[in-house]
Amino acid sequence: MTAAADLLHERYAGAFDTTAATLNDTLATIIGHRSCRRYLPQEVSREMLDLLIAAGQSAPSSCNLQSWSVIALTDPQAKARVRAISSDQAQVEEAPLLLCFVADLARLEQVAVDNGVPHEALDYLETLLVGVIDAALAAQNLAVAAESLGLGTCYIGSIRNNLPEMCRLLGLPKRVVPLFGMTIGYPDPAMPAAIKPRLAPSSVLHIGQYDSAAAVAPVPAYEQALEAFNQSQGRRMPLWGMRSATRISTVERMEGRHELGAQLKAQGLGLK
Repeated sequence: MTAAADLLHERYAGAFDTTAATLNDTLATIIGHRSCRRYLPQEVSREMLDLLIAAGQSAPSSCNLQSWSVIALTDPQAKARVRAISSDQAQVEEAPLLLCFVADLARLEQVAVDNGVPHEALDYLETLLVGVIDAALAAQNLAVAAESLGLGTCYIGSIRNNLPEMCRLLGLPKRVVPLFGMTIGYPDPAMPAAIKPRLAPSSVLHIGQYDSAAAVAPVPAYEQALEAFNQSQGRRMPLWGMRSATRISTVERMEGRHELGAQLKAQGLGLK
């Protein structure tokens, strides 16, 4: 196999025709993504951080509103507090750099005030959604950039387990809300991460109209591939369908995030 075919084979556990596959460096970085949870103690320099932020800011932004910000944490005590919120994930504390991405509507409110313009639209769900999308696009740009430079990354959605505490920790004003974190650092070569298989493309690519049957048809084969992957990593887990279903089965499985709507309103974000 070529290097391109190797990456695609790992990503889809063989469920991808690699006959004509060619990857440039960018595609190789993207398709070769893996979540890194073990890092060396080497710090990420401020120069490197500034470059990563530039990559994040180069992502598309709805109407150029740029309605996101990011708080960088390197202090061990602060990271330990975030770890306690984030289901005790060790990499949150052990990674040299933790980025917390936020939807930032406070900056928009201030420029509206500075220009003597009302800001009624800030009270609507659509405006918050714009901030969420902007932040996600920027974060993925940043992650790809980091991995292209030899860094490892891992998204941390569990910072939403306790939104009020995260807001206090990050010193967030009204109309700014935490969305997700990202650990960044140099991967520990003694404990390398692997490429986790994904559903076959036919499950997510629909031409013209959504195909409900096609969306689930690859699931049984995918469950077998993912089970083999988990076993290779020394993990025993329920099959993907059951594990996914369990995650949405009860409110308790949301780990406190069922209160998100009320917490957003308390943070000054309208949901009209």
